[in-house]
Amino acid sequence: MTILLTGGMGFIGSAVVRRLLATTDETVVNVDCLTYAASPESLGKAAQDRRHIHIAADICDAEAMRTAFATWQPSRVMHLAAESHVDRSIDGPAAFIRTNVLGTQVLLEAARAHWNGLTGAAREAFRFHHVSTDEVFGALDHGAPPFDEHTPYDPRSPYSASKAASDHLVRAWQHTYGMPNFVSNTTNNYGPWQFPEKLIPLVTLNALEGKTLPVYGDGSNVRDWLHVDDHAEALVLALFRGEPGATYCIGPRQERSNLQVVRAICATLDRLRPDPAGARERLITFVRDRPGHDLRYAMDPKGAEAALGWHAKHDFESGLDATIRWYLDNEAWWRPIRDKRYAGQRLGG
Repeated sequence: MTILLTGGMGFIGSAVVRRLLATTDETVVNVDCLTYAASPESLGKAAQDRRHIHIAADICDAEAMRTAFATWQPSRVMHLAAESHVDRSIDGPAAFIRTNVLGTQVLLEAARAHWNGLTGAAREAFRFHHVSTDEVFGALDHGAPPFDEHTPYDPRSPYSASKAASDHLVRAWQHTYGMPNFVSNTTNNYGPWQFPEKLIPLVTLNALEGKTLPVYGDGSNVRDWLHVDDHAEALVLALFRGEPGATYCIGPRQERSNLQVVRAICATLDRLRPDPAGARERLITFVRDRPGHDLRYAMDPKGAEAALGWHAKHDFESGLDATIRWYLDNEAWWRPIRDKRYAGQRLGG
């Protein structure tokens, strides 16, 4: 069989590609137009696997998507391609609407035309798996129950609004046209190969370079941190076990405040690579908060755990340690990014 996957050169998408090729016999058609955050190196050995085919195409290009489906006749679709950084969405929301909303509509139409041409067992087995975020549900107060499959949508940023719109499109195509679509929502991911605009790699690299470690507001905003390899495992299970119309909330039950995360990074680096100038907590700097900064996200994953037979394997402390070790060992990957593509400057101010 053949899986058509979008965004497979991105942080989460590349982890899914690696897992698909390592644990299944599927061919993976990887549709990725290679935006600023894409990293072909993140595929590792998978890039040379004969079952991996890269198509450098934009999901907003209807003709390219029709051609991809016609050429490769996928049995299932995983849609991960998205603009995903909240701060960038504050600075430039148009790109998020284009990719996350229009791109999803274009992909749905190409998939629907393909699915309409299938018959028998192939038509029954086809799935369209849309990968989304917990941010579509809005914000939680401290102590409030976590999000689950029944939580109403309440997006607060241009990014989360664009993802909410794409989720609604996927469900509308399932309801109106009968397409076998389903959605998964996840918490904050971390791990190797993450583009250094996100909190954990940004703080890690700033700390290595002796730069300030910016913490928004008072650092009390809380996120539920999921290792990307655990997420990739859940997504692959969902691809084969997911039911049309379902929602799968994927999370690890590992909430940490932003300040706790930054302090944990400092402590880990102090242990692994001490700074002669002193403990790195001295670099923490509280800065003006992000506009509309959601207080807390957390996910109740028990529905997904039961349906998929999955549980997160990484605890946050060991996962963070391994992640920081990876960045220490892979300066050849991140140094050119810091020098030429993103130097750590604040976005979304």
